Amino acid sequence: MDKNNSRRNYTSKLTTTALLVALAIILDQIKLFEMPQGGAVTLFGTLPIIALGYLLGTRWGLLGGAVTGLLNLIFGGYVIHPVQMILDYVIAFAVMGLSGLVRNRKNGLTKGYLLGVFCRYICAVISGVVFFGEYAPENFNALTWSLWYNITYLAVEGVMTVIVINIPAVKKMFERFRAQLAN
Repeated sequence: MDKNNSRRNYTSKLTTTALLVALAIILDQIKLFEMPQGGAVTLFGTLPIIALGYLLGTRWGLLGGAVTGLLNLIFGGYVIHPVQMILDYVIAFAVMGLSGLVRNRKNGLTKGYLLGVFCRYICAVISGVVFFGEYAPENFNALTWSLWYNITYLAVEGVMTVIVINIPAVKKMFERFRAQLAN
């Protein structure tokens, strides 16, 4: 590969990453339902970063996710401790880019989506136990409360998104994008 092709490929990946990060920020602001102690069901706000991992690979997905998390922090984050900030914003959004790990498997986008959302869920549960456990209702311990609380909003958005990305026309569109970005 010559130097111009390499530069063009990098520019294409950088541009795609910037566009998907911007789309993630926009979609994340469209809240269908907001939870009382943080978290929300958004209009497919998790999909662009998971798609980034699927389209360009894990490295770009992790990078795009971390940038998205930092931008979400700027546009209305809630911070009570520096470690909580890193866990809830940088790490939780970055790990959605792990979708790239399964991108070459059959139904890679769906598997990647489930992997990315599960990894984000784990971050949310840890944060819930460590930093927000005192808000657990009576008769709940911090872990049980965090497991239930965080699954409520992530699962609803997850089910909606899995349904949409498995519509044949949508699935084909992502496959076409991935093929174009590979060239």
